[in-house]
Amino acid sequence: MSRSSLAGIAAGTMLVLSTAGHGQSPDAAPAAPKPELTWAFSVDVEVGAPIEQGEIDGGIVRFIPIQGGRIYGPRLQGMVMEGGGDWQTIRKGGLTDVEARYFLRASDGTVIEVHNPGVRVADEETIGKLMRGEPVPQDSYYFRTQPRFRVASGPFDWMARHVFVARGVRYPDRVVVDYYIVE
Repeated sequence: MSRSSLAGIAAGTMLVLSTAGHGQSPDAAPAAPKPELTWAFSVDVEVGAPIEQGEIDGGIVRFIPIQGGRIYGPRLQGMVMEGGGDWQTIRKGGLTDVEARYFLRASDGTVIEVHNPGVRVADEETIGKLMRGEPVPQDSYYFRTQPRFRVASGPFDWMARHVFVARGVRYPDRVVVDYYIVE
């Protein structure tokens, strides 16, 4: 077999391997339909004064204590329990890493653990206002999280069996977080 024949076979094999299993061109539609979001509930969380740690590893580290609050919505009602909080690292360039951990108590008494990491992104002026506890328009920043829940078997164990996304809105003395099920 000639060298040009081997090169042709090799090129053809590479083409087959590079498209195998795809069945569609690279610009085709996704394999599955776009997931829908369904609002499950919201929390209106009362927060205390931040505890500042200063600059650590290139970011300003602070802790925001959770003092309580309420839960409302079609899938869950109850209260946000006092305790827990939001650990934040405010980085240069407008990125804030957030990681909240706290407990909810459903109206039937079920206790639900929340672990809610995410990001808040804003320009420097908006970050300064947020750090000083000043009000800012909610469209002046991006505040999204990926919550996880731990709960005993029972009427709310569906929370541990679904993926959620959430959007936060920051006020001077509280945070409202809307939780959505990814269907």
